[in-house]
Amino acid sequence: MIVYPAIDIRNGKAVRLIEGDFNRETIFDADPVDAALRWQEQGAEWIHIVDLDGARDGIRANQATIERIRNAVSVKLQLGGGLRDMKTLSLAQALGIDRMVIGSAAISNPELIPAAVAEFGGVIVVGLDVRNGKVATRGWVEQTSIPVTGVAQRVADEGVEHIVFTDIGHDGRLEGPNLGALQELIDRRMTSIIASGGIGSLDDIANVARTGAAGVIIGAALYHRQFTLTEALASARNAQEAPS
Repeated sequence: MIVYPAIDIRNGKAVRLIEGDFNRETIFDADPVDAALRWQEQGAEWIHIVDLDGARDGIRANQATIERIRNAVSVKLQLGGGLRDMKTLSLAQALGIDRMVIGSAAISNPELIPAAVAEFGGVIVVGLDVRNGKVATRGWVEQTSIPVTGVAQRVADEGVEHIVFTDIGHDGRLEGPNLGALQELIDRRMTSIIASGGIGSLDDIANVARTGAAGVIIGAALYHRQFTLTEALASARNAQEAPS
């Protein structure tokens, strides 16, 4: 299981939101490059970046910051937020992004997914942000009545190799992930599932690893120093190596 330390960028700064609420924001790094270098030093193989301004408004206001991160670190980057058409996807790929996460557009512009997979292949990831089993869009501002399982099956059938599943109600709270909902998606064996939201302890990481998740994204717990990334990587590794 891959451990992805997260960098959420808003107004050029690395921040964390609670339950996706833009009014409940904490700034942790005035320069997100500092966070990226810290995660690389602690052993990250991937970093998960979210352009929060792009996710909410569809405007790539943090492009320069993301470019500086790409130039500063050698680890692989997974980027989401505001990737809603082929042009922005092409620009992100040209920047050197290793995986591109399509979120809102998977709902608002569903024909984009097969076109993007045809053009970019396994680089395309779909991010499904979920509240009470239903998908939310535009940086979690707009709530739909669309069940997550249906969207996940559709994009998997269209060739998407990775889905990032975020339970909004757990995100940023450090109280543990929604293991039941995560396990339900994984048991359907549609495609690989990357878990996001709620990680607050090393036990949470081990529990996610035992579900068979392909990855786990960790944000608030690292910024609040609940544990180090090095410890998180060890927890994931030990859980997978332990006999079942």
